[in-house]
Amino acid sequence: MSIKVVLPAAFVRHTDGQKQFASTAENLPGLIADIDQTFPALSTQIKDEGGKLRKFINIYVNEEDIRFLGGETYAFQDGDEVMLIPSIAGGSR
Repeated sequence: MSIKVVLPAAFVRHTDGQKQFASTAENLPGLIADIDQTFPALSTQIKDEGGKLRKFINIYVNEEDIRFLGGETYAFQDGDEVMLIPSIAGGSR
């Protein structure tokens, strides 16, 4: 089984220029562990000091928010496309 992980431009500098990569992770905790091993610089950007996924990181599976699919318990399916998207806030009038 393999999933495709797609990263926004903001994260590419932490992956030596890779915009996407394949993973055999079965679920979100497995994907985070995979990122820990493969891209430690990215890992520090998406996890807090306690090792939890930062609140401003949104995970989408096939363009659907993983929170609505069961969150960490969602079992990835072969061919799923997973996107890690940081929230963007700010601006002024």
